[in-house]
Amino acid sequence: MRDSLLLTLGGEDVALLGDRALYRPSRRALLIADLHLGKADVFRRAGIGMPAGGTGYDLERLDTLLDRHPVDSLWILGDVLHGPAPRAAWHRRWRSWRERHAALRVVAVRGNHDRGLPGADLGIEDVGESVQDGPFLLRHEPFAHPALHVLCGHLHPLARLPGMTRRWPAFWLRDGLTVLPAFSHFTAGVAPLLQPGERLVACVEDVAIALPVSR
Repeated sequence: MRDSLLLTLGGEDVALLGDRALYRPSRRALLIADLHLGKADVFRRAGIGMPAGGTGYDLERLDTLLDRHPVDSLWILGDVLHGPAPRAAWHRRWRSWRERHAALRVVAVRGNHDRGLPGADLGIEDVGESVQDGPFLLRHEPFAHPALHVLCGHLHPLARLPGMTRRWPAFWLRDGLTVLPAFSHFTAGVAPLLQPGERLVACVEDVAIALPVSR
């Protein structure tokens, strides 16, 4: 997989994909974080201009990932939604996408934006705020666990490559904890202050680029 970085987390081989997802080959599982369905609709209802089509674009990217990798389950590590879930255009797009992938198991842990998830009728299995799966604890917010490797989101990490002013979505690899980049295309983020031994893996034009380990 030329667009990915292969490494071992929690004793399991995984791939960090350049399109902001983590793939677990042994489980045929694709993990993303911070999908933020309906974000543009929430902003527009608040009088803030946002371009249309964000949900459709993100679902097209998901289609591409599902075409490239054998996937039985999609895990969303929190912030499936961005706010309340009215039956707006994004909801119809998601339902249509879900019907086309009816055999795919879609599972979500709840994030801070997911208060409306239980009644949103998205065809998603809601497992609460955290769940263990193999050597991993899947959750939204980045709190370490004494025995499990935590996979999470929430922070929307960004990385800057040498010689470039633009910041790119990134995986943040920490001791016992990996923060996934936000999958949503229309999402801001923060450039983390790395501690010794930590590193970022930038997602640049759908390619995962490992940056040097912090010293």
